Amino acid sequence: MQTLIKNGTLITASETYQADILIEGETILQIGRNLQSPNAETIDAQGKMIFPGGVDPHTHFDLPMADTVSSDDHYTGHKAAAFGGTTTVMDFVSFDFDTFEESVDAWRKKAGKAAIDYSFHMNLTKFNDRIAKGIPTLRDMGITTLKVFTAYNGRLRLDDGSIFKTLQITKDNGMLVMVHCENGDVIDTLIPQALAQGHTSPEWHALTRPAWGAVEATLRMAAMSSQADAPVYIVHMNVGGEVDMLRYARERGVKVMGETCPQYLFFTMDDLRRPDGAKWICSPPMRTEKDNVRIWEGLHEGTLQTIGTDHCPFFFDGTKPIMYEGREVKIPGKELGRHDFTKIPNGLPAVGDRLPILWTYGVRAGKISANQFVEYVSTNPAKIFGLYPRKGALLPDSDADLVIWDPEKHVKYGVAHSHHRTDYNLFEGWDVTGMPEKVFLRGHLIVDGEEWKGKAGQGQFLKRKEGIVL
Repeated sequence: MQTLIKNGTLITASETYQADILIEGETILQIGRNLQSPNAETIDAQGKMIFPGGVDPHTHFDLPMADTVSSDDHYTGHKAAAFGGTTTVMDFVSFDFDTFEESVDAWRKKAGKAAIDYSFHMNLTKFNDRIAKGIPTLRDMGITTLKVFTAYNGRLRLDDGSIFKTLQITKDNGMLVMVHCENGDVIDTLIPQALAQGHTSPEWHALTRPAWGAVEATLRMAAMSSQADAPVYIVHMNVGGEVDMLRYARERGVKVMGETCPQYLFFTMDDLRRPDGAKWICSPPMRTEKDNVRIWEGLHEGTLQTIGTDHCPFFFDGTKPIMYEGREVKIPGKELGRHDFTKIPNGLPAVGDRLPILWTYGVRAGKISANQFVEYVSTNPAKIFGLYPRKGALLPDSDADLVIWDPEKHVKYGVAHSHHRTDYNLFEGWDVTGMPEKVFLRGHLIVDGEEWKGKAGQGQFLKRKEGIVL
């Protein structure tokens, strides 16, 4: 079966040009001007843009947390991603069992309902000699990335020595360490002090996680990267000072890369002070307008490498059901921490918002170019995480993961457009101009306007190879 998309404007990380795309089966067969194929289904993309499908390197589906579970699973979250123009997502495996293989197998079973293509990172939350010897076996499972934490003492955090040993192992095995950068010791000191003084409102989630902790941890991880001569990828950078540290390290040849997320470009700690401030609770927290500006600058100047989402949604009021695909759904959510910020599940919805919001308030606003947009939301994640050129590219033999984008479609954005399985959207009522019109996953049309043509189980697990250090 062939599909011919004609007259579109193709936008890649490096080029913008007019061309047709001929799809055969699940891959791109040919790209060129005035292509002909008499037996192909033809789609006229005149006046539209064509991007490679989005690649979100940072998501959390069906994740247990704080006496509940994130409200999007590997079907509902993938569906939301597709409606937003994302066709590949990467989730994190919790190290819940004695071995990596058992933990990965459990996550593979949870992801059996996948609606788009997906891969995994491995959370490395415990460390000993046996675990260290097992790290290279992850490559055989198609997982080439490990995430470590410098916070969440006693639960997720590894000491610096264990992180450094991990870097030595990953260097020798063509793997990559991802790091959540905060200062766990400072956080664990400030939280009980705040509670003892009666500070229980959402803003104290941010006040007990000082920005300087992220800045110093980012520089510390860059230093370890240099000392081990191993690449490091800093996740969800939320502080302007982190961008400064990233630039400082990269200018000195350190193999460190940085990711940010939409929430750190648009929101601040003041949003936590709103009556519904719990909606904005995530870790690390939002900071200040100056931090927003510096992160945008980091994107504009090319200091950062990717924009993920850290998608991990919860209901704002889980006592009230919502309708999802014709059925009532009710999942405990942020109301669990109504009287104590430490009990609010950390996380927010974003996987479906990323492309429309960044196009309108990034590209159209002149903060990043259209080519940078594709670079940050698709091509760079595919390169860094070993999926390029299968994903993140408009090239012959690449998977036909395509977004036909209507740059003039205007909507009042919100819950109705995001398709997340939760009861709120951070961008409710925002004016958005530019939305996906059609989305293809390996040549299959899965989103056609507002019609969902995908299905559970159609997503494929992607075994990844060694990535590229950008």
